[in-house]
Amino acid sequence: MAKKQFKKYTTQDKGVTAKKHLGQHFLKDENVAIQIADSLSYEGYDQVLEIGPGTGVLTKHVIRKGIKVTALELDSESVVYLKHSFPIEHAKIVTPQTFEVIETDFLQKDLTEIYGDQPFAIIGNFPYNISTQIVFKTVENRDQIPEFGGMFQKEVAQRICAQHGSKTYGILSVLTQAYYDAEYLFTVGPEVFDPPPRVHSGVLSLKRKPNHDQLSCSYDKLRQVVKLAFNQRRKTLRNSLKSMDLPDDMREREIFDLRPEQISVQEFVDLTTEIEALS
Repeated sequence: MAKKQFKKYTTQDKGVTAKKHLGQHFLKDENVAIQIADSLSYEGYDQVLEIGPGTGVLTKHVIRKGIKVTALELDSESVVYLKHSFPIEHAKIVTPQTFEVIETDFLQKDLTEIYGDQPFAIIGNFPYNISTQIVFKTVENRDQIPEFGGMFQKEVAQRICAQHGSKTYGILSVLTQAYYDAEYLFTVGPEVFDPPPRVHSGVLSLKRKPNHDQLSCSYDKLRQVVKLAFNQRRKTLRNSLKSMDLPDDMREREIFDLRPEQISVQEFVDLTTEIEALS
């Protein structure tokens, strides 16, 4: 079946220009936007948080799923457009009941001010300069976020989804995959953005694991162990975890002969559980 053709607009047509200091590259390809919108299942929640909606190219396709979208946008030009012109252009679907835009920084926003204790999904064409921080905040708020879908710089998306044994496997991989199933969906070229970035992008999907709340160790301790390990990723655990002053009999185990990229997510969880029990 042939793809539906959409009229392409530049951001200048909408009175919005990309800001380099905000890491903005506005998505202009409607078909890519539809594929990103389709990365969520829309099951088990009735609200979606979009980060950095820009000119709403992705936003309207999420709203068409019959779900309320709350968009967090830091760029004042985009906010003006989204609050005034965007509802007029898409009057059939954009109403106060289906869409709200808040001028704020996602990383600084207390999400309970928007959702209380209710579940919500996250979606977006994420600014490259804060994309890893967005994932870490998602993991920290995992009890309310069952799904996450969106676009990153390709290398970052691959890092999030990387398996142990890979050179790209690291802190982000372990802490995300301890709580979410991560899937790399597809690659996107620079030409679908205005302005085009110098790199390719990758779209991924995170689905929260059914037992995410039954992990045998705390997130804080897991983060401590994983960061210590990967901050000296060329060293074995015996050396990188030396500052934790672990018992000699524990340090003699085979896992301490390994470098961090050789250790699976579950092995990190199991090891952290033992370390946490010591204290």
